[in-house]
Amino acid sequence: MDKRYFKVTRKNYDCLRSVFKQSFKNIKFHYQVKNIIDYLDFEKVDIRVGTIIEVEENNNLKKPSLILKIDFGNSLGIKKSSAQLKVNYSISELINKQVAAVVNFKSKQIGNLISEVLVLGFPDDNNEPILISPDRNIQNGGKLF
Repeated sequence: MDKRYFKVTRKNYDCLRSVFKQSFKNIKFHYQVKNIIDYLDFEKVDIRVGTIIEVEENNNLKKPSLILKIDFGNSLGIKKSSAQLKVNYSISELINKQVAAVVNFKSKQIGNLISEVLVLGFPDDNNEPILISPDRNIQNGGKLF
């Protein structure tokens, strides 16, 4: 890798911007891609849409989280997941919200819960998750393609 480039994160971007007190409009940042995969590898990941039907707090972990029950329709049924969403979402905001989730990972023990799916999101400016959600209502169990 060329020595003139370095990994830019939100933290060091903000730091550099404040140090140099300038706009970085003309500077191009090069982000490294983790691993290049074939399309066949991507096809292995089963991402579906489901509707959150129940939410309960789980304060038994280091970072408080929520236990989500998500309805993926007749093909997959109702699955549980643990997510650290308390900063950006209230329980009432999550009920009936449709979300994207990976449904074919192995189940994972998170505290006292077996998480069956991985709910997907992107980090906000504070590195807290913002859920991926369709902008129109989709039938539960709909597969990403």
